[in-house]
Amino acid sequence: MSDYRVLLYYKYVKIENPESFRAEHLSLCKDIGLKGRILVSEEGINGTVSGSVEQTEQYMKAVKADPRFSDMYFKMDPAEEHAFRKMYVRYRPEIVSLQLGENDLDPNQLTGQYLKPKEFKSALEDENTIVLDARNDYEYDLGHFRGAVRPEIRSFRELPAWIKENKEKFMNKRVVTYCTGGVRCEKLTGWLLKEGFEDVAQLHGGIHNYGTDPETQGELWDGKMYVFDNRISVDINRVDKTIISKDWYDGKPCERYVNCGNPFCNRQFITSEENEHKYLRGCSHECRIHPRNRYVEAHHLNREEVAERLSEIGEKLPETI
Repeated sequence: MSDYRVLLYYKYVKIENPESFRAEHLSLCKDIGLKGRILVSEEGINGTVSGSVEQTEQYMKAVKADPRFSDMYFKMDPAEEHAFRKMYVRYRPEIVSLQLGENDLDPNQLTGQYLKPKEFKSALEDENTIVLDARNDYEYDLGHFRGAVRPEIRSFRELPAWIKENKEKFMNKRVVTYCTGGVRCEKLTGWLLKEGFEDVAQLHGGIHNYGTDPETQGELWDGKMYVFDNRISVDINRVDKTIISKDWYDGKPCERYVNCGNPFCNRQFITSEENEHKYLRGCSHECRIHPRNRYVEAHHLNREEVAERLSEIGEKLPETI
């Protein structure tokens, strides 16, 4: 049995004086000994935290003692250690950034139909249903539901514009969406309804809920699910697991994410340890030779050693670098 747990949760609810709430909540989390990342806004709370089983139980009890969060639904994952290095509670204008401005909406007033995992599985198997991944492209590339539409976006706030550009593909279909824990779909499905889509639904509780459901057991999910903590990814499919993501450099099956060595690029991409070393963790030649390459700095490589690595892959180090 694991000694630690990771909690994933959110709730759209009115929070008066969110800055004051933020400070009090940070103090609560530190007193308990949790680590994680929590976003607080006038519209609610969205968090992922880790701690021992005892600490997470204490936290859930404290949160639910607040009438605003008495029905909070916590998704739980066992863990071998903390999934974060520090504890952050930050204020944001939105608990998930869709940036609709004056057209922002309250999911408590307008959102899509909720689907249980078994109902969502039926939607996946229905050829007349469009299943739209509401996450970013790099999350999709690591793992996704079979047949799901991949958005060409790097951040959630880009999704409405992308949907408008591709509206004719979805408008006359039933549209079902999903995301990691459900918080993104709460707003997205409401926005879709406002845009004129008539039959809109979402996977209740997100991918996590689907993967832990005893009936579905994550079936029809391929790859791993990307998570925004030190674990990077977790397994979902407990029926017929497959690897679908490919190494950035050679296209071989791989599920290991890294950040580009160039801090001004910081692209996340998938690669093996071998290729990370071979290519100096640079996603491009420009990033490999960047004077601030973090891989080069961390491994204390001198100019001659960098030039030697580059020559092995048919590249040269410019004389001016």
